[in-house]
Amino acid sequence: MSALPVLVTTARLSLPLWTAEDVAAIRGGGRRPGWHADFPRRDDVDAASVWRADDPWSSRSVVRGVTVLGSIGFYGPPEPAADGVLEAEVGYGLVAEARGWGFMTEALGALMTECDRVGVRVRASVEPDNKASIKVLAACGFTELRGANEDGELVMVRPLR
Repeated sequence: MSALPVLVTTARLSLPLWTAEDVAAIRGGGRRPGWHADFPRRDDVDAASVWRADDPWSSRSVVRGVTVLGSIGFYGPPEPAADGVLEAEVGYGLVAEARGWGFMTEALGALMTECDRVGVRVRASVEPDNKASIKVLAACGFTELRGANEDGELVMVRPLR
């Protein structure tokens, strides 16, 4: 399996891996240049707790221009699923002001292209009432529903292309 690039870019966004300095600031309640006033969110702090240095499957910033609007990343490196296909779980989120502009659909779509390139299927867990996130997942090709996890979240899967 090939690795994901350190930096993934789209027409409007860049998705750089978090650095140790980013994570130290998130964990410590500090600020870094370019962070939106509402970043980090609670979910970003949670992501920093499982961050892994120099791991392309770890957390990334979602950056528009020079402003960090949120984060996206995987909960760990890919592992074989029950059918033997490598699979990883993705998580993501944006500050409230950045929602509704298609940024997360663009960011997730770019990561899915990279996952296809390296042969990794992706799943996501989402609250059943989170219509915006379900819409993002659907737009990015998450078509398989595996039911619910132990927390009552829907588990959606994007088949490999």
